[in-house]
Amino acid sequence: MRIYVPATMRMLRSLVDEQRLQPLSGTAFALTPALRESYAIGDTEELEYAAQREAARACLRLIASELEEDDKTDVRRVVVSADIDDVTLRPDLDNAVVRLAYPVPWKKVAAVHVDGADAEQAVRDAVAVVDAADLGDADAEFTLGEAEDHELLWYAPQEVPFLLELM
Repeated sequence: MRIYVPATMRMLRSLVDEQRLQPLSGTAFALTPALRESYAIGDTEELEYAAQREAARACLRLIASELEEDDKTDVRRVVVSADIDDVTLRPDLDNAVVRLAYPVPWKKVAAVHVDGADAEQAVRDAVAVVDAADLGDADAEFTLGEAEDHELLWYAPQEVPFLLELM
């Protein structure tokens, strides 16, 4: 199963250094049966993209947590795509949520998706309002949409060390 793990730049550096990624609480997102049922139409590619977008939104809370520790933290969303078969479906949490029992090994990483530099301010603004957006605040949802309008850039696993070196 292709999973999408929300991460931060700090977590991405750790993935490269340690050759494994421990998702927060083992949480990732995937095209689950519950996600497929929640959409009236859409092929596999479109629904996997929806799962990836859920992971990208989850990145905002991870970034918020890092900003509490260090206000100079990098505010780019990171989603690590990996192929993992041993997951637990958690439709009680959300339609796309899965839980992992172990860290994601580097060799299972299929791709890494990262915000470009042009998204940083929009992501920073979205981090500040993500909770309000989830509670239905229309202005906060608009701000969140500004960040989500920035498409994540795609990197092959072998490109990630060079990406980090250039940042």
